[in-house]
Amino acid sequence: MPGKEEKWLVLAAWPYVHGAPHLGNLIGSVLSADIAARFLRMRGAQVVFVSGSDMHGTPIEVEALKRGVKPEEFAEQNHEYIKALFERWEISFDNYSKTESETHKRFVREFYTRVYENGFVFEDTVQLYYCERDKMFLPDRFIVGTCPYCGYEKAYGDQCENCGRLLEPTLLINPRCAICGSPPVLRTTKHWFFDLPKLQGDLEKYIESNKQLPPNARNMSLQILRDGLKPRALTRDNKWGIPAPFPGAEGKTIYVWMEAVLGYISATIEYFEKRGEPDRWKDFWLDPATKSVYFIGKDNIPFHTLILPALLLASKGGYVLPWTVASTEYLLFRGLKFSKSKRIGIWADEALEVFPVDYWRFALVALRPEVRDTNFTWEEFQRIINNDLNDNIGNFVHRVLVLAQRKFGGEVPEPRSPRGEHFREEIKRRYEQVTQSMESFRFKEALQEILMLSSSGNSLLNNERPWELPADEASGVVFVALHAVKAIAIMLHPIIPSSSQRMWELLGYQDRISEHSWEEALSPVPPGQKLPEPKPLFTKISDEDIKRAVERIEELRAQG
Repeated sequence: MPGKEEKWLVLAAWPYVHGAPHLGNLIGSVLSADIAARFLRMRGAQVVFVSGSDMHGTPIEVEALKRGVKPEEFAEQNHEYIKALFERWEISFDNYSKTESETHKRFVREFYTRVYENGFVFEDTVQLYYCERDKMFLPDRFIVGTCPYCGYEKAYGDQCENCGRLLEPTLLINPRCAICGSPPVLRTTKHWFFDLPKLQGDLEKYIESNKQLPPNARNMSLQILRDGLKPRALTRDNKWGIPAPFPGAEGKTIYVWMEAVLGYISATIEYFEKRGEPDRWKDFWLDPATKSVYFIGKDNIPFHTLILPALLLASKGGYVLPWTVASTEYLLFRGLKFSKSKRIGIWADEALEVFPVDYWRFALVALRPEVRDTNFTWEEFQRIINNDLNDNIGNFVHRVLVLAQRKFGGEVPEPRSPRGEHFREEIKRRYEQVTQSMESFRFKEALQEILMLSSSGNSLLNNERPWELPADEASGVVFVALHAVKAIAIMLHPIIPSSSQRMWELLGYQDRISEHSWEEALSPVPPGQKLPEPKPLFTKISDEDIKRAVERIEELRAQG
């Protein structure tokens, strides 16, 4: 059980600033990390929750060129947009940074200087793909072709999204430029490489001994290790990035994937710098007892279970290795992968134009792909909001509050009969199961337990019918039902923070629910507490609402 002495680093994968994240990105990283951070804070742990915008690399450089602006201007504009968007999604970052921050640039250069001095970096003359039409060397992500392992025809030059294998561009069958589609040619250039094979044995020990890793992360990592690790390129020929610090590497920049993973540390450093505690980051990153959890999609697993740990080991800086990665499977849109170019899916900014943020947060947790790929459809979204959020939770809360208003004049009754007392065990049992699921970062499972408590609360009211009982007998039922509402409010807070706060205030509390402990869910609302006039928390979504939402999203896309 987390306590004040326990330290957690909650780390969300850094979104690339090429555009707004889609719903799958959100539930796979930032939203799930926010739920974990909120939960751990309520448990009393010391939590640092960071992420940031991944701003460097060729995609930004190419897009800026098309728009006739400097890469730094385009990237900064997108960073500010995404940062504001996450605020609208009520993501409770301690620090949302960027790879263009001075702290990050300084840290990356110092970090790689140490890795170089420790003998884990070497230079080599290599042949890399060059696009004669676009007149540029192509980074891994700008080469697509057929995966040599599984035959997937749209594999990238660094990794196949279908089977998860790490790749090199020259391994691809029928490679082509991702920008223009033409076949690239090989040209000779000098680059610096991370000697990953030197750390094979250390990584095998780390993966095999880390019991916290979920099965998908463990199995994928072990398969890559069985295949044998290969050196990874550290530098690129593009200009938009952090200059490589290696002797003779003038004009080269650090490969975006190899610097963005260090942002977890630099964002923590920056957070404490802003607080006037420049050395406090060491209390987290250099303390072996700190638990670091990374919220990522399954396509990011190797970079967090192998490459990042290898870099941390190579630096010999004493950094804590990933305690676990909370990786999800894919959220699909009607069975297809999200794709902005093909107009498939919903993006984070579009979503908030059509429905309230807590409706989205609730639905995405209900759909969270914890064990297998999950499908988002508008029909399922409507069912979750109407049946689960409104008819189950909203209905139970409103029924209890209306009963307390009518039967006891808007005051929490003193339980004067044992009726309903058995339900306290149900609250305790569901609380323990929700807590266990939250501690394992299985948020969909936790939500199902909360829904079962609410459903059981509705059954309690239906069976006991307190509105027909004398006040003395009804008091026990209403008292325990109000306790269930309080427990639900606390347990829902990490998932739907604004709605849980409204629920909290409807119970007569004047302060912030986030300031209360998770364990307070086991304590009933005190008798005599005054309750305000009940108001419904949620409203149903009609077919017409869905139709208007789809039309509005199409309208936004037409406007560009």
